[in-house]
Amino acid sequence: MTYLDPLADLIRSCLPQGATPPAKSDDLFRLYAVLLRVKGEQVCDEDVHDAWSAWMQTIDSSHDALVPFGELPSETRAADAPYTEAIRAAARQMREHGEQ
Repeated sequence: MTYLDPLADLIRSCLPQGATPPAKSDDLFRLYAVLLRVKGEQVCDEDVHDAWSAWMQTIDSSHDALVPFGELPSETRAADAPYTEAIRAAARQMREHGEQ
């Protein structure tokens, strides 16, 4: 466990109700923790997709969504939004508690 794991847990706890992360996604949430540290509330759906792509490449390098964000169909792009919002919510919580 490293300093990224509590951040990953915070992001996971900020997911909107109904968002279901993929199975065995601890490494994915660590990538989201990096986004939290470097982008905070400025994170965007494209950032989240890029992190997901880096993770998915290790899981299934032939996945249909392993293309640049702008090339995805709108319904696939929309799947990144709950994670973007969770990262932003985590950043707000950290800011409110004086953590950076």
